Amino acid sequence: MIIAKLHYIPQGNSAKELLENIQKGCANGIELVQLGVKNVSEKKFLKIAEEAREITSHFQTRLLIEHQYKIAKAIKADGVLLEKTETNPTIARKHLYTWQMIGATANNLQDAETVLVKEVDYIMLGPFRSIESEENLSPVLGLSGYTLILEALKTKTPIIGFGDITTEDVTALLETGISGIAVSKEINRNFENIKVFHQLLNASSTQEQRHTFE
Repeated sequence: MIIAKLHYIPQGNSAKELLENIQKGCANGIELVQLGVKNVSEKKFLKIAEEAREITSHFQTRLLIEHQYKIAKAIKADGVLLEKTETNPTIARKHLYTWQMIGATANNLQDAETVLVKEVDYIMLGPFRSIESEENLSPVLGLSGYTLILEALKTKTPIIGFGDITTEDVTALLETGISGIAVSKEINRNFENIKVFHQLLNASSTQEQRHTFE
């Protein structure tokens, strides 16, 4: 299972704006959308997720659902991202289709080690820097935090960084050993940045491959 290097977390002040931003992200070539909707009922979330699925299917874009694995199964999303305080990935796996991926969030080395033994497909590790909109967020990791955690883990499981990442951060972040990044604000600010992120992410992987072949 190949995990996309760039995950887009759409924002919007309404369901309509959120879906419009998903459309814009897909139209600009995003490979994976990570959908989370706060402070709405499960029924409302399901309706938004169904509409998001229609959009992403049209563009052949992957769709991940945050937290709600039952909704992920109902709309046949590509997978689910679980918070560390929520459903055990092992339990969610029993309910999902075999082809659906499971990611889990981690904020430190202990979190990452805990979810690794539960056979997740990838880990969302962060935050890289503080996120204004989030409450009760864990201490920021910065480049040194990622480097120390990746060196200690020595895992082939993809690690995706998150936390107010900009285009200027990508090259240094990849040098820590992470596989990719999840981005919200920098893409919502300008959807052209998707192309920039893709160039930065792919250029680095090409250099790594060349280095390996020498």
